[in-house]
Amino acid sequence: MEKLDERDDAQDGEARSVPALAVQFFIIPLAVVVAVVSVYGGFRWLVDDVRTPQEYLNDVRAGGRERRWPAAFELSRLMADPEVQAAEPTLGPALVRAFVESEGDDPRVRRYLAMAVGQLLAPPADAGASLVAALGDPESETRISVIWALGSLGDTSVVPELAKMYASDDAGVRKITVYALGALSGDAQIDTLRTALNDTAPDVQWNAAVALARHGNAEGGTVLGRMLDRAYVERIAEPAAGVGIDEIDRVGDVMISGLNAVAALGAEGLRESVAQLSRDDESLRVRQAAIEALAALDAAAAEAEGQARG
Repeated sequence: MEKLDERDDAQDGEARSVPALAVQFFIIPLAVVVAVVSVYGGFRWLVDDVRTPQEYLNDVRAGGRERRWPAAFELSRLMADPEVQAAEPTLGPALVRAFVESEGDDPRVRRYLAMAVGQLLAPPADAGASLVAALGDPESETRISVIWALGSLGDTSVVPELAKMYASDDAGVRKITVYALGALSGDAQIDTLRTALNDTAPDVQWNAAVALARHGNAEGGTVLGRMLDRAYVERIAEPAAGVGIDEIDRVGDVMISGLNAVAALGAEGLRESVAQLSRDDESLRVRQAAIEALAALDAAAAEAEGQARG
């Protein structure tokens, strides 16, 4: 089962939630990142000892209120390590059961358990159905975590249920829905992604353009062009925010996501914008991403020329 590219290991031993890493290619609601990173320092002392996933799971099931959700967070962090999963072959079914049993519990427990389930490399057969059943959860942030998890598991059979979530009035839910649909393979979601290019929320449009590019579809080219316009993005994007151990540069993240999509798509029509960013943008991160995008465009152009000559 194909997993998402965003599963990079946490750097320097810092705990980072998986949704916080997904900005490499998509734009994730800032509320998700803030909710995860800002709480880290506040409860790390509770779980600073070296403990096994099973011990954390026991805390989730039987611990007090202020131990259950930190334990669920630790499980979501530990599941990013394939070695942990390999060493605990019975953990997947137990995590799914704990998630199902968390209905009506502290919403934080439910959110972090959803993230943990979404990272399973060999999820049990009922994982997808258990997550789908939670799409109607009354907490929007829980729905966001569940939708992310469904996109991460890679099961394309959930596309119809995910597509229904795009009808939400909550822009954050629509944004993560488009992200998840873009992460899944196949073409069943393309119509929903096309519709999302005209969403009332610009960052939903951005995710739709990036998702289409990931599927080799250039219909979001106009939106990608706007994502490369710093002045435009600065007017629209959520501002940079210092949160716990990280500072989140939303403008830079949007532009880099756009550049990654341009590179993946081989969008030659945006070369001039990419070249200008590589020379002049104020952010070293954005300039580096633009340089890499130019290299990708050059490689694609050379390949196309070689095929034409052949």
